[in-house]
Amino acid sequence: MDLRQASYVVAVVDHGTFTAAAASIPVSQPALSQAVATLERELGAELFHRLGRQVRLSPAGEAFLEPARQMLRDAEVARAAVADVVGLTSGRLDVVALSTLVAEPLVGLVGRFRRMHPGVLVRITEPEDADAVVGDVRSGAAELGLGDVDEVPAGLALDPLGRQALFAVLPPGTGLADDRRLPVARLARFPLITTPRGTSSRRLLGQALRLADPDADPEIGVVTQHREAIVPLVMAGAGAAILPEPLARAAAALGAVIAPLSPRLERPVALVRRSGPLSPAAEAFRQLAVGNPF
Repeated sequence: MDLRQASYVVAVVDHGTFTAAAASIPVSQPALSQAVATLERELGAELFHRLGRQVRLSPAGEAFLEPARQMLRDAEVARAAVADVVGLTSGRLDVVALSTLVAEPLVGLVGRFRRMHPGVLVRITEPEDADAVVGDVRSGAAELGLGDVDEVPAGLALDPLGRQALFAVLPPGTGLADDRRLPVARLARFPLITTPRGTSSRRLLGQALRLADPDADPEIGVVTQHREAIVPLVMAGAGAAILPEPLARAAAALGAVIAPLSPRLERPVALVRRSGPLSPAAEAFRQLAVGNPF
């Protein structure tokens, strides 16, 4: 088994077909298929179920995928370490981040990083849920993860960056007390706009409501996977939501009423990484993030 074969398997998984994988590399489709078939013979197991033009990982393929991604990541670290001898002038950095952490702190960090290292390509992916941040770093799909993690995941390392307050975002015209704070118990009286179960925002909202009143039965007015729709829904009067402070302040500029919650609701923000050596690009980004906590 070699890196080329591992990269072909990962490309087929990422692109869905042998043809699309070959075009992405690029290599001829017969050459890619032959390399994967040779690898399967070496391993003594089929890695894919061939379903016409579509392919699906077999159980053996599922077991092979994560070590293959990690092997490619390790090779990239080794190549980048050599390049680092002459300066961080090229390379790639893969970061997975919760969408609500992209506006702050990720955008500012990436901007500063790119000004310092303009030759490095930064790729940002958004996971389906909070656990996927850790999962993508563990599998090697991303080298760094930004999430609301406060316990060190098994086999990984954690760099705490700070804590981020969450605000209530309310329809225009909502009245507030003189101190401009909103008791969580009052938030529970609004129909709530939230993301699906398993997402970071839904989990934090549930925790706040349970602490305020364990017996409360809040009304969920809208559940949406489209986070960009939350503020327009609030503005349209569909209900109330909670958002990180930077996003809440952007909503206030559009006319929403925002308020810090009482008791205060906040979440940890941390950088998740492998416990072993990082690529020079990832290490430079980590140093920048750790050196600029918020």
